[in-house]
Amino acid sequence: MQFSKYLAAALTGLAISAMATSVAIAQTPTKIKQFKAWGAYSYQLSGNKVCYILSIPTKKEPADREHGDIFFLISQKPGQNVSYEPQVEVGYPFKDGSKVTVNIDGRKFTMFTKGRNAWVENAAQEPAMVKAMRAGRSMSVAGQSRRGTGTLYTYSLSGVTAALQEIGKCK
Repeated sequence: MQFSKYLAAALTGLAISAMATSVAIAQTPTKIKQFKAWGAYSYQLSGNKVCYILSIPTKKEPADREHGDIFFLISQKPGQNVSYEPQVEVGYPFKDGSKVTVNIDGRKFTMFTKGRNAWVENAAQEPAMVKAMRAGRSMSVAGQSRRGTGTLYTYSLSGVTAALQEIGKCK
């Protein structure tokens, strides 16, 4: 898959998320390596190296709608209490107060939404979600746009374990 054209949009989302908690501006990311459907990346933020993996959906529904850039990311931020933080970023605002459901081979996780992003509702479930992704074959992400349109994105989990191992070496 070609991830280069999606990298700028993903960085924008990560930089915005980072700026929400920090005044620093993220630098341009560096692609570490591609692992099938998942790419590993890093960038500098306030002198700290931040690493993450990213994938784009293999299928977007409804097919007759413009979805914008859609990403599933898992970031690792050394020096913080968060080991791996899964995040969904979409090209439109989610419906206020709505939830996103992530289905990994039948195992479901709930994410809360804010603007164009979603995070695991119960942070204690993040390790279980990442573990399910490592063991899984496919993942779907269902949400609702601000306009009320139900959306569904399908992802391959091929390469997610290798990509996570790669950013596990991030220092």
